[in-house]
Amino acid sequence: MLKYLVQKEFIQIRRNSFLPRMILIFPIIVLLILPLAANFDIKNINVVIVDHDESMVSQRLLAKISSSGYFRVSGQRYNDSDALRMIELGTADMILEIPYEFQKDLMMGRVPEVLISADTVNGSKGSLGSVYLSSVIQDFTMELLAEVQPALEMASRVSIQPHYRYNPHLSYPDFMVPALMVIGLLLITGFLPALNIVGEKESGTIESMNVTPVRKRTLILSKLIPYWLIGFFVFTFMMVIAYGVWHLVPAGSLPALYLAAVLFVFTVSGFGLIISNYANTYQQAMFMMFFFVMIFDFLSGLFTPISSMPEWARIISHASPLRYMIEVLRGVYLRGCLTQDLLRQLIPLGVLMVVSNSWAIISYRKNH
Repeated sequence: MLKYLVQKEFIQIRRNSFLPRMILIFPIIVLLILPLAANFDIKNINVVIVDHDESMVSQRLLAKISSSGYFRVSGQRYNDSDALRMIELGTADMILEIPYEFQKDLMMGRVPEVLISADTVNGSKGSLGSVYLSSVIQDFTMELLAEVQPALEMASRVSIQPHYRYNPHLSYPDFMVPALMVIGLLLITGFLPALNIVGEKESGTIESMNVTPVRKRTLILSKLIPYWLIGFFVFTFMMVIAYGVWHLVPAGSLPALYLAAVLFVFTVSGFGLIISNYANTYQQAMFMMFFFVMIFDFLSGLFTPISSMPEWARIISHASPLRYMIEVLRGVYLRGCLTQDLLRQLIPLGVLMVVSNSWAIISYRKNH
């Protein structure tokens, strides 16, 4: 009986002109466009210059700032009030004020004080931009002092070579693509089963099935199995896209990756079934899914590190299956984790899978 019900579900999916296209197009959009848009690298920071010295050295400093790749000199002003006006108008993000006798102080071996004023309406841009600009100025002054004072040549030859582990090129897409794969998997295997069942509620076909001798467990499995299979296909498809476009290859255990995918797909499909049990219309199901998906996203570590969240948010994040799946994918893709390294993620995923599917079965029986 289950075999024929599953065949019926696949025939319905194939007859739907929208679903097959969404199943193929959605992962492509997620992995091709979102990694470029969801980028928290701070670049193109507009700096207005107030140069009281107007010397050759100050011009060298401005050239170094412009060539750093992080800043754009949006203008030069002769007083603080005009520079602040640019900040208020939104045409500048930071002010760099170079003092009088800047060149003279450097030639005498003294380190002059420069003033950096940052617009911190966007806290990340303001704070990181200040750090970047301070680093550029510090490098410039050390280079210049080494030229002026030969005694500093040996010190200038001592350099620090940072060694970046796991993401040596500091590529933000390498960090984001594994997490976005989880989002694509969630929407395919969580959203679609819920909407499918609610759609049958609205059309009345689910009631016809409930009065047949088919067991409710068999009926539920027939609704979920097609989307489980589609989910694994989509997951593999996204891995191919990640390799072909972003050159990302799992550095760790591929079986661990698929084991986590199995647990995650079963968990979110069970959660989608819970939503469908309590929703009677498409609109209700959509709003309920968006509500929980937004919470899961923000508590998953997708954008904000979980360690940076307040204590209460860290506690709630343990209920988000996205948190564990994102940690698994980033661990396998970037850190080269094996199955034994991921038990802290796989065990909670297994618990959530049991809870969500048990709740789904119980709530289904209560409502029918």
